[in-house]
Amino acid sequence: MPSLLNTSTFLLSFLLLSMVGCQNDAPLGTKDNPVKLYFTPSVDADTISTNSREFIDFLEKETGLIFKTGIPTNYVAVVEAFGSKRADIGVMNSFGYLMANDKYGASAKLRVLRYGHDYYQGQILAHVDSGINSVSDLAGKKMAFVDPSSTSGYMFPLKMMKEANIEPGNTTFANKHDNVIIMIYQGQVDAGATYYSAPSEDGKIRDARARVKTQFPDVEEKIKIVAITDKIPNDPFVFRKDLSKEITDKFIAAVKKFISTEQGKDIFKRIYSVEGVVDTTDADYESLRTMVKAINLDTSTLVK
Repeated sequence: MPSLLNTSTFLLSFLLLSMVGCQNDAPLGTKDNPVKLYFTPSVDADTISTNSREFIDFLEKETGLIFKTGIPTNYVAVVEAFGSKRADIGVMNSFGYLMANDKYGASAKLRVLRYGHDYYQGQILAHVDSGINSVSDLAGKKMAFVDPSSTSGYMFPLKMMKEANIEPGNTTFANKHDNVIIMIYQGQVDAGATYYSAPSEDGKIRDARARVKTQFPDVEEKIKIVAITDKIPNDPFVFRKDLSKEITDKFIAAVKKFISTEQGKDIFKRIYSVEGVVDTTDADYESLRTMVKAINLDTSTLVK
């Protein structure tokens, strides 16, 4: 016959399991089961966290849903979050989307606008004292890339180098675009790859060097652009495969409304330099798939 202690332990365990079960069964978008929104960490996590709070408040007011945000440490972690259903919606880099779509059936519904364009580019940069003036000069040189899943900060520049039959020397991944710039500036590497955006009409730089201009005012004089890549479709808003149409539609409508306001534009510019969104589909990223095949990148090694 079981002891009173064992019986109490059993009942407590049963109650705890029941509570967990109730939480798991709670409708998505409620306090016990919020919609999980992940941000790709292409900028400082504190910058995203600080500025996204007003966005989340707006989403919750507009949709009547409860949201919870996540900012993983790298691009691939966002993809993995879709696989484990820890992410319902993600603001992702373009290649991260391809992985999420290929492995977990996630779909792109919105694409961001920057400086009036729905695309961006990558660039290869070098220190002005490096002696590097073209892609061919990169042979055997120390290079810094952003991340293995970064389109502008790795894959498209890598494609340019492969087409020129150029192999760099030592390479490193700096995790963020501004880190690549700093490594070049400080002479830790000879060259590197980051995102590129054309200068403004008044000549102000808008590529990755602009991120460190406050810290290094002479960055334009110290770091030069060596080459610019082909166009890359801009970052998408990505939705989990089996996310309901109702939640998806509510979110999309709220995002469009928020980013059409001055407050919304200002916040998204601070987070991702985004000034608007447009509708998109998976077909818009087919050119990116073609590029991945061209460099023989094994995407399965990037998602564990």
